[in-house]
Amino acid sequence: IAGKDKGKVGEVVKVYRKGLKAGKILVDDVNLVKKALKPKAGSEEEKGKIILTEKPIHHSNVMLYSTAKQQVSRVGHKVVDGKKLRYLVKTGEVLQERPIVKKVKEEPSSDAGDE
Repeated sequence: IAGKDKGKVGEVVKVYRKGLKAGKILVDDVNLVKKALKPKAGSEEEKGKIILTEKPIHHSNVMLYSTAKQQVSRVGHKVVDGKKLRYLVKTGEVLQERPIVKKVKEEPSSDAGDE
């Protein structure tokens, strides 16, 4: 939506949900920055390098892209037949439902103590 990479289209690589980077998204080939790498200690042959790497951007600067109509759009919500659906505002395209995945910690089983 905003910034030096406005209008670029890329695939979401990672979504940060916890910690210091919460609310940020890593998008492929967006927000590229130069990073200087020092040479490894003890290696006289290898020199330092400058590489391009991706940095995360805030989730408010990301929009969904409709591949069918090649257009970016905000996400809207509507209720149809008692189900809350997400759709693209500009195109009206209904987005697929996201499966709810919950991580459950399993307790270690002690089979040896039962005998």
